[in-house]
Amino acid sequence: MDRLVNTVRPYAWGSVTAIPELLGTEPTGEPQAELWMGAHPGAPSRVDRGAGPVALSDVIAADPEGELGPDAVSHFGPRLPFLLKVLAAASPLSLQVHPDLARAGAGFADEEARGVPLDAAHRNYKDANHKPELICALTPFDGLCGFRDADQAGELLAALEVDSLKPYVDVLHAHPESHALREVLTAVLTADREAIADTVHQAAAAAERLGAQDGPHAAAYRAYASIARHYPGDPGVIAAMLLNYVRLQPGEALYLGAGVPHAYLDGLGVEIMANSDNVLRCGLTPKHIDVPELLRVVHFESAAPGVLRPEAEPSGEEVYTTPIDEFRLSRYVLAEGTGSLPLSSRTAQILLCASGTAVLRGTGGEGAELRLAQGESAFVPAGEALALSGPGTVFRATVAA
Repeated sequence: MDRLVNTVRPYAWGSVTAIPELLGTEPTGEPQAELWMGAHPGAPSRVDRGAGPVALSDVIAADPEGELGPDAVSHFGPRLPFLLKVLAAASPLSLQVHPDLARAGAGFADEEARGVPLDAAHRNYKDANHKPELICALTPFDGLCGFRDADQAGELLAALEVDSLKPYVDVLHAHPESHALREVLTAVLTADREAIADTVHQAAAAAERLGAQDGPHAAAYRAYASIARHYPGDPGVIAAMLLNYVRLQPGEALYLGAGVPHAYLDGLGVEIMANSDNVLRCGLTPKHIDVPELLRVVHFESAAPGVLRPEAEPSGEEVYTTPIDEFRLSRYVLAEGTGSLPLSSRTAQILLCASGTAVLRGTGGEGAELRLAQGESAFVPAGEALALSGPGTVFRATVAA
């Protein structure tokens, strides 16, 4: 097992204080948005096995089966198929959606054939993989996830009493749901930005007013008003109003599959995703928005956010069940005095201590010990047997397949 040295990504939407507080470090005064744990080429974790720090990606490349396990290599190839993060949002991330595996493969191949540079601002597909993801709240965590029922979305927009939104309201009430959602999202994203800006400003002011009142959608209106303060005049504000608002409490999670529009708004969480950079944006961003490609990817169907709570197993492991193979996220809540729990896997695993202390002891060979403080993490190669003790809360990321 190896202690990981991880990189913090300083995206503009990040919190200045949340990740430093987790790590017990002094804030830099700059946003610290994501702490990456894994072997992603953009910022691989580093390990030291006696010869100085080495990128985890290089360690895996030198012995894929030994580090990842033959099952994982056979299924996903010679790379760690997931990326684990701590995500700290202080302002809304872009409204976005991820492609399924088939669309990612076709889109990547098409852009490669057309010679679109990988770093081009208008490039949609950075790789041929899909990007399902799971976010688990460490603090109260606000987000948008999936389309509202079209009639409910129409009622929510109608309550704003903005005349220029009435055509959207009529469509949402008059058409079959999938057609209605597609038509309204298309109209919003293709509207002239200057022409729709006044509508956005009026809608934001109305959301501010309704959010201050006692009503069934007051929390959602407050969220939409906050989004508008961060992105004044952005058509994505109206697009966001088509989506479900959700607040996760600590320990609750959301799974985001292909085609589901979503945005994280505020809070600290543990995120795990398939190892991909494929994101198509719908708004709340100055970055490229490819509306025709977006419309090929989005699933225009309403669905409740589907808040996940971990399922306890007899071993003490609490598992967040998802329908994909690239990753499996679970946690251990270890009270004072709890004995050591056996922990081994046929595939590689990353362990993150989210609170308290985690002690990892090897149960074979020399019986090495590694102590993790809050915010620290470790990489455990496939097949390495160990015992875990606390007291603390530990997240465990493995390959499901």
